Amino acid sequence: MVNRVVIVGRLTRDPELRKTNTDRPVASFTVAVDNRTKGADGQKSASFIPVTVWNEQANNVCKYCRKGSLVGVDGRLQQRSYDKKDGSKANVLEVIADSVQFLEPKGSKPVEAAEAKEDISQEESTDSKMESVDIVDDDLPF
Repeated sequence: MVNRVVIVGRLTRDPELRKTNTDRPVASFTVAVDNRTKGADGQKSASFIPVTVWNEQANNVCKYCRKGSLVGVDGRLQQRSYDKKDGSKANVLEVIADSVQFLEPKGSKPVEAAEAKEDISQEESTDSKMESVDIVDDDLPF
């Protein structure tokens, strides 16, 4: 049997650090991952995956990641159930992370959609100002 999960996405909120009774650190957070298919309205959709990470990696995630941080998570799926305060049962399917990779430089802020669009339009305007070069296909090295 194989139980392996690899996801890349952005944190939907700041990670939450807790300690067990034995003083073991555990952090939980949710990662938003784009779905390949679009919704019925033609808009992109996302899945929101709960992640739990333990020990020193939990401390590091809480220290270096914030809402919007781009992360890669490698781990396994785990299903658990518990009793809610109202007495009903709840089931949770979550990723237990073996490792969390920080995919943005330290201290960088996530790029907002408007900023990214502005950067692209600036690049396009710069490209349109460049002169075209005529090259014969035989001159290309590939």
